[in-house]
Amino acid sequence: MDFFPLTFSWCNDINVAGLKYRTRCYTILYIIKNMQEVILRVFKNKWFNKFAKKEHITDLQLCELIENIEKGLIDADYGGGVIKQRLGRLNKGKSSGYRCIILYRYKDISFFVYGFPKNERDNISKEEEQIFKDLSQQMFAFSDDDIDKLLLSGALVEVIYNEHK
Repeated sequence: MDFFPLTFSWCNDINVAGLKYRTRCYTILYIIKNMQEVILRVFKNKWFNKFAKKEHITDLQLCELIENIEKGLIDADYGGGVIKQRLGRLNKGKSSGYRCIILYRYKDISFFVYGFPKNERDNISKEEEQIFKDLSQQMFAFSDDDIDKLLLSGALVEVIYNEHK
């Protein structure tokens, strides 16, 4: 990737403990030639992958949920990166569909961690909500190496997202 050069200009003088400092204000031009989109990585944990297979939920459907989140169309935001989205059953719509719990960090990474049919339960409990918030902190701290190990072990499955866009 080619970057435009870094530019800077002198800014204000500041006084700290009677000493005068001249600060530089940096204007960073981070425009990339042939700009490419930020790659958002999407994963399913082992439990959700099994649930999705049993319920015939496709990766394309999961990608559509993430697209809606990126557009700001969020059914419930619990905070801490925990989001609940409704997912319709194929050819039946959202009213008879599912609820999915997604750990989402804007334009970076998301994990589908839990799902349930809407006709089996209404919502998650406050205790479950806190568990998902704690889980999001842990999962958002994963390094690329951690994710690679989890992928190899089968604990995570990657959903190819950016190709669906």
